[in-house]
Amino acid sequence: MKEGIHVTQINTKIAIVTGGSRGIGRSTVLSLANRGINSIFTYNSNQEEAEKVVSLVRESGRNAIALQLDTGHVSTFDSFVQSIGRALKELGAERFDYLVNNAGISHHNAFEKTTEEELDKLYEVHFKGVFFLTQKLLPLINDGGRIVNISTGLTRIAVPESGAYASMKGAVEVLTRYMAKELGPRGIAVNTVAPGAIATDFSGGMVRDNPELNKHIAEMTALGRVGQPEDVGQAIASLLSDENRWVNAQRIEISGGMSI
Repeated sequence: MKEGIHVTQINTKIAIVTGGSRGIGRSTVLSLANRGINSIFTYNSNQEEAEKVVSLVRESGRNAIALQLDTGHVSTFDSFVQSIGRALKELGAERFDYLVNNAGISHHNAFEKTTEEELDKLYEVHFKGVFFLTQKLLPLINDGGRIVNISTGLTRIAVPESGAYASMKGAVEVLTRYMAKELGPRGIAVNTVAPGAIATDFSGGMVRDNPELNKHIAEMTALGRVGQPEDVGQAIASLLSDENRWVNAQRIEISGGMSI
């Protein structure tokens, strides 16, 4: 057992969050910790930031374990699932309760200029990775568990140079409904969360760091500001809770009323 890991108390829920070292994923892990939920989360390359999240979770009295994973490499998923099994044992459990498919990459290019390589990479991370990682984790998720797939407000609002990215997220929204139907007999609810423009480092921090873009988005949002990671992370944590147990197969946009 790693230093600093405390055995999970009986009946403590456990979440798996992909891309949990930054942005919305980080906020989700911390929001879950505030609700008494332990997490196993993934990071792609920045182990230092991942360890910071682990420390923050422990400060809140819960536990978190960070595992490296590139969700675009399906060939590594079998060994990753084995790592999940070991991490669950460290947390005093054999199964987990919640899965948040959050990890992703950005893309901005016109339809006529998008390359096959770019499209393939988006497919591998945003659809193929979500499909097969969830499939391989099904034996470890408890009956009655919950899954949240992250989409985007761009499946509703058409913004130039976002078509390839948004199309993959649109596929995830359809997949979510089929997952809800097929996993229903196990009592597993599956929903999509579609964030609007959020001030994170995603897309090079363009929403967070570009004052003109930030102002433009605020002006087209009913609540008059750009979204923050906590706006989405707390909503995801709430959606996973028992108080939202009857919400299933839904696309829930969290955008403050953007472009309505």
